[in-house]
Amino acid sequence: MTSTVLLTFCTCPDDSIASAIAETLVEERLAACVTQLPGIRSVYLWEGEIAKDHEVLLLIKTTDSRFDAMAGRLRELHPYDLPEIISAPVTRGLPDYLEWVCQCTSENS
Repeated sequence: MTSTVLLTFCTCPDDSIASAIAETLVEERLAACVTQLPGIRSVYLWEGEIAKDHEVLLLIKTTDSRFDAMAGRLRELHPYDLPEIISAPVTRGLPDYLEWVCQCTSENS
């Protein structure tokens, strides 16, 4: 495995937007897999006010070498002015799965 696998978190306003973003990221090989978790509730500070929204959480499996392209595309597709796009490195995992993520997101495949 030549690249670090990342788990990226992104909230979306509804299932249809989340699905469209997920499919595009996988089709364009910017993510190997995107898992949608519906039914979350976010409470956050926005423009000086407390906001509360029901959202869908995307768990995006990508690599550090594809992160910038993935984040840029995600920002283009996302309806929020400031979408949540945060990543954490995967430090352990099934080696075959981690290799699969790298293969799926390889620009040469």
